[in-house]
Amino acid sequence: MLYRDYYDTPIVGRLTILANEDALEGLWFNGQAHYGAHYDLSQVQQQSNPVLDTTKRWLDRYFAGEQPAVTELSLAPRGTDFQLKVLHVLCQIPYGQSMSYQDVADAVTQENGGHRSSARAVGGAVGHNPISIIIPCHRVLGKDGALTGYAAGVDKKIELMKLENMILI
Repeated sequence: MLYRDYYDTPIVGRLTILANEDALEGLWFNGQAHYGAHYDLSQVQQQSNPVLDTTKRWLDRYFAGEQPAVTELSLAPRGTDFQLKVLHVLCQIPYGQSMSYQDVADAVTQENGGHRSSARAVGGAVGHNPISIIIPCHRVLGKDGALTGYAAGVDKKIELMKLENMILI
């Protein structure tokens, strides 16, 4: 069974949260590209559960400037094998730090036994991240440090980066 609820952030608007009984499956900015991913959210009733409650507490801490770890939450993102490998790498990016799309591609290549991954393919996978903020796709930048696309809009990416005291070039 799936459960859906909302979280109003202090800086980037409303988020929609989706979980099953055991893990978080989705977290989207309202109106972002790929909102709801492969789910028909209109068929999921708004109802809280322990996973959603834990996620909201994690978000409270994050927006208060604390540094909660990704590993504090049970995550169950859906995606292709490649997308899941990219999301795994994103989970390793420390709070307040960044990686380029090429850095992520190189890390996926290492995890993939040397099977080459391109920065462009990584960009597509990052753009389809179903668990925004918690799987920190906002920490991925262009090779030259450029604030390239963000499914929720570059303005939201900038706000999250400011929250984490990341240096903006």
